[in-house]
Amino acid sequence: MAATVVRYLRSVGSATSAEPVPVDAHPRPHLRAVGADERAPVGPAEFRAVLGNFASGVTVITAPGGDGDAGPAGFACQSFASLSLEPPLVTFMVARTSTTWPRIARAGVFCVNVLGADQGELCRAFAVSGADKFAGVDHAPAPVTGSPRLAGVPAWIDCRVHAVHTGGDHLIVVGRVEALGAEGEGDPLLFHRGRFSRLAP
Repeated sequence: MAATVVRYLRSVGSATSAEPVPVDAHPRPHLRAVGADERAPVGPAEFRAVLGNFASGVTVITAPGGDGDAGPAGFACQSFASLSLEPPLVTFMVARTSTTWPRIARAGVFCVNVLGADQGELCRAFAVSGADKFAGVDHAPAPVTGSPRLAGVPAWIDCRVHAVHTGGDHLIVVGRVEALGAEGEGDPLLFHRGRFSRLAP
């Protein structure tokens, strides 16, 4: 039975070893849009205002540079969550229009850098499009994938891309955790109602 499963996984291109598997950066199934004669259930401004009441942590997702890339890739991401214990999986969401995501998809690996309360400027540096986001940023390779692990972050999670799903104008990326660590007991950087916040004493 096990041999049959392995043959099937190989036939559909699933990973049966530690080697990264190429990932389609932009899966494009048919998506139903709101028609010209329909009213959208909620407007973008209202959606953002209401959902902004949900406070979240802030991360920077990074990946090593590949063939043709000028250097490593990274972007600021608040849409991150743990997903599964068995197997250990995490997930993040990225806009379909992201220019960084195709580079992460080509690498097939990434590191989630959980930002601390005093790392708002680091987050802003990785939120800028088209700039050298790693200029002046101290980092070292994560132990398994080699993705940049940013210095001073309270926690990091080293992952391989496990699956990519569609979610409207975003992609839902699932990562299988290969290694992780926490560097201390510092407070997290929070994002709430459009601005950074921190835990009260």
